[in-house]
Amino acid sequence: MKINKKHLLLLAGIIWAIAGFNILRIGILSYRGNVTLLNLFLSCVIFTAFWFLVFDKLVRKHTFRILNYQEEKQFFLKFFDIKSFCIMAFMMTFGIGLRVSGLCPDLFIAVFYTGLGTALFLAGASFACNYFQALRTCGEDDPDPVS
Repeated sequence: MKINKKHLLLLAGIIWAIAGFNILRIGILSYRGNVTLLNLFLSCVIFTAFWFLVFDKLVRKHTFRILNYQEEKQFFLKFFDIKSFCIMAFMMTFGIGLRVSGLCPDLFIAVFYTGLGTALFLAGASFACNYFQALRTCGEDDPDPVS
């Protein structure tokens, strides 16, 4: 199944926003009884680190790659490359394993997941913004996104 390459940006945005929302939700739920200025500050530090060191660069890299595909129609999973899918799978496996193992207290989950989830959600929003910017730049939308 192929879609217009610009729609890959929207698909990436939806997937990252869903992932970010779910992780952020877990973090917020874990914050019960742990809300302090220090913990909120630490969540902001984690957000800042993940956004500027990982996700901002990832969004720019993949947006550039997607918009520079030669063919207009692309396989719908090409919103990421193999390396990024592997990173995503590792992060999901590690995160689920960490929570299920009980090795980390709720405080760690609250602080870390809130910062990480916010950065992931912002990555999704950034992909979506890049999609709408690409539509404005071209001045057209593909009326038949799936073929």
